[in-house]
Amino acid sequence: MVETSRPQVMGFELPTGTDPVSIRKRIEAMEMLLERSFTVPGTGYRFGLDSLVGLVPVLGDIVTTVMGAYLVWEANNLGLPKWKLWRMAGNVGFDALLGAVPVVGDAADFLFRSNTRNLRIVKKHLDKHHPHTRVIEQ
Repeated sequence: MVETSRPQVMGFELPTGTDPVSIRKRIEAMEMLLERSFTVPGTGYRFGLDSLVGLVPVLGDIVTTVMGAYLVWEANNLGLPKWKLWRMAGNVGFDALLGAVPVVGDAADFLFRSNTRNLRIVKKHLDKHHPHTRVIEQ
């Protein structure tokens, strides 16, 4: 028997299914990676790859925009209404526009968390339409 491994992010196995539970776990993992994977020592302030990669001019902003767009794509797979998808795309677009401004954009990456906002939109939808996907927040 051939053993296949599941994709991992920060040591967590990610499900590859198309069911709402699997999609929720992937979206939560991506948001954690982009927005809350590191802590500023002594402060408890959390930041992620969005802030770090965004420091690289142009390329960093493109990469983080694509990663944010992935969350919108996953939300589309869940069947979110178009208006919610447009709102999520607006968050990603606004973040990309802020990131295009030198220095100000880098500071804004630490303050405006488009991926966290988008995760909140997805969680509200899932909690209403797929309540079995709820998990106890830790």
